[in-house]
Amino acid sequence: MTGLPQRISARELVRLRVREEVARFNANQVDVFRGLVRPTDAESTLNGYRVGKGRRLDWERQADAACAAFARNGFVLLVGDRQVEDLDEEIDLRADPEVAFVRLVPLVGG
Repeated sequence: MTGLPQRISARELVRLRVREEVARFNANQVDVFRGLVRPTDAESTLNGYRVGKGRRLDWERQADAACAAFARNGFVLLVGDRQVEDLDEEIDLRADPEVAFVRLVPLVGG
């Protein structure tokens, strides 16, 4: 993604990622959303969430859900070699240009 600021809060980065995911989904009009968090009324599939052909997602609603998922440890945000603990934390993208979002999945039967 180009045009990113040099410094950004973790919250803004999460919201930016979700906005881009939703924009791609809405533009392509596919029935499986491959994003950070599950849309409302979507069915989990092996590689995403089935939302139904023609349905458009609201990026702000998805971004709010992503921020809530972060608070519940639904995913972690790794910047460089450390884990971001707070959405209000400022990230220096010049110093730590590698960012990873890792979605956590509960284990079954363990």
